[in-house]
Amino acid sequence: MDVAELMGRLSEAVGISGYETEVRSLIVDQFREHADDVRVDPMGSVIALKRGHGPEPRRSIMLAAHLDEIGLIVTQVKEGFLQFTQVGGFDVRVLLGQPVVVHGRRTLPGVIGSRPPHVLSAADRDKVVPFDELYVDVGLPAAEVEKAVRVGDLISLRGGYRRLRGDMVAGKAFDDRAGVAALAVCLDTLSGLKHTWDAYVVATSQEEVGLRGATTSAYGVDPDLGIAIDVGFGPQPGVSDVESVPIGKGPALAIGPNIHPGMLQKLEEVAKAAEIPYVVEAAPEATGTDAWAIQVAREGIPTCLLSIPVRNMHTTVETGSLKDITRTGRLLALFIAALDDRFLDEIAWPLGQPQS
Repeated sequence: MDVAELMGRLSEAVGISGYETEVRSLIVDQFREHADDVRVDPMGSVIALKRGHGPEPRRSIMLAAHLDEIGLIVTQVKEGFLQFTQVGGFDVRVLLGQPVVVHGRRTLPGVIGSRPPHVLSAADRDKVVPFDELYVDVGLPAAEVEKAVRVGDLISLRGGYRRLRGDMVAGKAFDDRAGVAALAVCLDTLSGLKHTWDAYVVATSQEEVGLRGATTSAYGVDPDLGIAIDVGFGPQPGVSDVESVPIGKGPALAIGPNIHPGMLQKLEEVAKAAEIPYVVEAAPEATGTDAWAIQVAREGIPTCLLSIPVRNMHTTVETGSLKDITRTGRLLALFIAALDDRFLDEIAWPLGQPQS
C-alpha cells in the first residue's frame, strides 16, 4: 500500500463535520479493497467488516478514527464579502490570509482578509483579529456574490499536501485522516493474517463537534472491545515534553481512566513481540477522542486509544510521519490477530478472574 499517496488523497478531500460526502466516498472505495462488507450508517460513519475465522457467534472489536475535519460556515453576506464562524475548533490566529474554497451554489476560491493595519488604532494593531472582523473575499461584485453564496454555505481551507524530507508529510486534516490511513493499513495487513474475531473498522463522522459518529456506531456495532485512533501533539516550540509525544517512534498508547489496563498490557506485549516502537502517554482526564464515547456505549466497552503525533494541529500544515501511520496500522492488525476466546476472561474485573 502506498501510504503517502493515500494520505495525500485523504488530506486534500473536503469533509467538514456533518458534510463529509467527498471524503466518505473516498474511504468507502478504499475500505472495499480489503473488507468483506462496507456500509454507511445513518450518521454518515463508514463501517467496514473484516470477518474472523472463528466459529459463530464470534467476538468482535471496533476500531474508530474520525473522517471529519474542522471548517467554516457563512453567517452573513454583506457588500460582496462573507462573514463566517467555525465548525469545530480553529484558533482564529491561523485564519488571517488563508486561501479558502467557498462551497456555495457554485464553488468559489477566496481568501480570508481583514482591515489593513494602516487604518487600525495603535492598540488594535497588537491584538488578534476577532472572528467578527474577518471576512472572505471571493473577488466578485456584490450582486454576483449574493447569487452564488447564502448563509449556511460551508468554507473549507486550502492546504496543499506536501512531501517533506524523509518520511515526513504536511497538509490539512491529518486530524484525523492520519488515523483513517492507519485503519486502511490495518485492513491491508489483516488480509494476510488469520484472525478469530470479527473486526469492525469505522471511520466516524462528526467527531469535531461532539464525538457523534463514535457514539452511534459503537451503539450499533455493539463490539466486545474498542480502540480509537486519533492524533496527538508532536514536539514543537511552545509544547512541553509532558504534553507532547515524539514523532517517528510509533504510536502513543494512552494510559488513564479512559483506557482499559488489560487491553493496554496486551497492546504493549504485541508491539514488543513484533518490534514495533511505541511510547506511553498519560491521559488522566477525558481524552476528548472517540475513545471517550466508545468506552461508555451501552453497558460499557473495554477501550484503548492510540495517538499518531502531528505538529501544528488544527492548521493547514499539520505535519507527521508516514512511518508512524504504518506502524499504527500494523500494530492494530497484529493485536486483532492475537485475540482469542480467553481474552475477555483475562481482562475481566478483577483482572484475570473469570467472568460470571
